[in-house]
Amino acid sequence: MRRGRVAALVVLALVWVTGCSDPSDGPTAPPAAAPSPPAAGRSAESGPGTPAPKASKQREQRPREKSSVLYLGDSLAMESQAALADRVSATGRATVHSAPHSGTTLCDYLTETQHDSLVPPRDKAAALVGAERPSVVVLQFWGNSWGYTPCMGSIPQGGNARYYTRYAADAKALTRQIAAAARDAGIPRPGIVWVLQAPDAFSPDRVRRVNDIYRAQAASGPDTVADAGRRVSPAGDRYTWTRQVPCNDEERARARDCAGGLTALHREDDHLHFCLAPTTKNSRPCPVRSPGIVRYTNAIAEVVDVSLRGKT
Repeated sequence: MRRGRVAALVVLALVWVTGCSDPSDGPTAPPAAAPSPPAAGRSAESGPGTPAPKASKQREQRPREKSSVLYLGDSLAMESQAALADRVSATGRATVHSAPHSGTTLCDYLTETQHDSLVPPRDKAAALVGAERPSVVVLQFWGNSWGYTPCMGSIPQGGNARYYTRYAADAKALTRQIAAAARDAGIPRPGIVWVLQAPDAFSPDRVRRVNDIYRAQAASGPDTVADAGRRVSPAGDRYTWTRQVPCNDEERARARDCAGGLTALHREDDHLHFCLAPTTKNSRPCPVRSPGIVRYTNAIAEVVDVSLRGKT
């Protein structure tokens, strides 16, 4: 009897100290204390002496920051920058920082080109690589010269060997400066995507030779080309200029993009640009949907995406 009384007193003491009670207690029983969350790397079922299970890959991996893509170039880059940013961002893999300047060419983005450059120091390729730390740099240059771009001096646009020699030298110099800027910033060298140009309505051979320079420069290093120009050329006739091409499936699904089985690439008064809105004094991202820009930027974005996949 004495032992039974002692046991009862012990139980009451435990109830008072810990707040624990028999599961059969009624509503008046003290509420159970909320369980503590399991420690990192341990499941809720782990007890003392139980080895902690390995954390899942999902727990180990932190959300990966999006890569940065740097888009440099002339008025074609200016008009297409918003479309390219949307297309690249849609993959969820990267964001785009654009710094195009109309009328420019390769030498404008070289660090040493100061007084005769249309690009301010903050937007030079090397400066932007250091600031933006991109994984990919996209270079879109039609090949401006002479009256368009002061840094090319008096070299006629595509008229003689001087133009192509200078252009190839500038492509090499720009590649070196991008690589050096990455080293200085302590980041991996970004991949460079050279955009191959569309047919030139007035000088088809010039664009062909400029594209050959881009291909050769890409092949000399770990870089690549995006043949955006092919997407706005007649099928099987890469270097013949045309204002309209047969609609693709996406364009046929949009009445405004396709009329009579054809889609417009250029305005009737502009043989170069793909924006179907009227040209303004100050260059701007194209404010209207333009099939030529959609085709062009889709081709670039596809190559950028492949390049980014290779870096993950």
